[in-house]
Amino acid sequence: MRDVSPGARGNVIGSFEGKASWYGKEQHGHLTANGERFDMYALTAAHRTLRMQTRVRVVNLKNGRDVVVRINDRGPYSRGRVIDVSFAAAKQLGMLEAGVIPVRVEVLGP
Repeated sequence: MRDVSPGARGNVIGSFEGKASWYGKEQHGHLTANGERFDMYALTAAHRTLRMQTRVRVVNLKNGRDVVVRINDRGPYSRGRVIDVSFAAAKQLGMLEAGVIPVRVEVLGP
């Protein structure tokens, strides 16, 4: 699978806010919900209902940093969280130490 480039932009077709968390080493190499192997260094994320392969921009509401990721898994399963991002995405968002941050998720069109 091809990663979404960090500079990829599209039309925003919807957005929502909530808390994001990240996952990495403990899941690295395990199968994701769409059947590919999870790569903690890829720009991917898990969401409960968005279609697989959907691109979303995740914006850290504390520092303004953003990253575009591709949905390839289901989750998060922790109450109150709206998206789980990969280690690579979390690093770009500046959230590695915090673990959980407030975000805006923008669903991108083609």
